[in-house]
Amino acid sequence: SEFFRIALLHTNLRSYYEGNFALMHHHKWNIDHIDNLMPWEKEIYVNMLIQFLKEEERRMKEQQAASG
Repeated sequence: SEFFRIALLHTNLRSYYEGNFALMHHHKWNIDHIDNLMPWEKEIYVNMLIQFLKEEERRMKEQQAASG
């Protein structure tokens, strides 16, 4: 457990809370589930969420361009 806390030192407090918020808001996860993830699991999920949001933004822009 201590090893993984040390492994998270590269993550600042703001990005920690932003990642938690995104997982709770977009995936409807509760904070207990998020806090029990291994650090590498959380990083994977946050990266997948970022990719999903970028793709959604791209898709919406394409829809607007096609209808406008």
